[in-house]
Amino acid sequence: MLVVISLLATAYFARDVILPIVLGFLLALTLSPLSRAMLRIRIPHVVSAIALVSATGLLILAIIGGTAGTIAVWSDELPLMGAEIREKLSAMSDAVEEVRAASKEVEEFSGAEGTTPEVIIKQPGLLDSAFDTFTQIGATLVVTLVLATLLLSSGELFYRKLVQAFPTMSGKKRALATVYNIERQVSRYLLTITVINSTLGACLWLYLTALGMPNAYVWGIAAALLNFLPYIGGFIGTMLVGAFAIVHFDTLGYALLAPLGYQILTGFEGQFITPWLVGRRLSMNTVAVFLTVVIWGWLWGIPGALVAVPFLVVFKVFCENFEPLHTVGIFLSGDETAEAPEDASRPLPRQ
Repeated sequence: MLVVISLLATAYFARDVILPIVLGFLLALTLSPLSRAMLRIRIPHVVSAIALVSATGLLILAIIGGTAGTIAVWSDELPLMGAEIREKLSAMSDAVEEVRAASKEVEEFSGAEGTTPEVIIKQPGLLDSAFDTFTQIGATLVVTLVLATLLLSSGELFYRKLVQAFPTMSGKKRALATVYNIERQVSRYLLTITVINSTLGACLWLYLTALGMPNAYVWGIAAALLNFLPYIGGFIGTMLVGAFAIVHFDTLGYALLAPLGYQILTGFEGQFITPWLVGRRLSMNTVAVFLTVVIWGWLWGIPGALVAVPFLVVFKVFCENFEPLHTVGIFLSGDETAEAPEDASRPLPRQ
């Protein structure tokens, strides 16, 4: 328990250092199947690493540049949007207003008995906050991309170092087989999930465009990112799309088509596409997934919630391939029992 508390405290206070390192390793694992495929056509690891990470960085910058202006406009229009939503849902909000009025009366009654001094904390200016946020995001992005480039360009260096660290041949074979198995499963999972989420975002973009929703591409990008949050992401996306659809469409019935389509697409993806492509081998315990998202969201905010499930998959595969932690791997698995670690006597997988 002391070790767990110490790790959580370290992760909380060292977020700015640990987060880009975690993102760098996850990005390297995601791109490693592509790097190995490029090696088969005789493209060196260094060249493929620079090309893949550069393409990823340009894609991230394009997404940020394409959505930042729209999100800034939406943030300025939030009060007007809220008033319009309340007006269109006035019949449903009467009960809420009554409860709010009663709560206000209770606060005024309790405040009449005595005065409570107010402490006003001066917040930093908008320009300072924006500059700090931009600097933090930029530093995280740079460290992530540089670390991923170094990891991908190193090729088999870490595997050679691992083999040299074990004195016996059986230990070398088991360690190498375990590491290869972990790297293969996790990289395939991360790459597959990334492709699935990107396809989901593209489908939602086309659907909302057909409905006439303005800035539908922003919602496609948001859906792709939110889909990294199982269970929670689909609900958040449905509510946000529904709120903006009520603002931009004249009739409530037509506006509800947007969240309905969002829910149908995410439900079809979650029930059929992901289980079919990912398979039962990496099925997860739903309680463990939910708790992981909550804990990492509390520790690191939105970035922590987004990397929670990939991080849990990495830890689960490691436990399944490391015999002393095999019981933990079984607990983190879904309805199916986790497979036993690979036997060291089996031939090593070819990379």
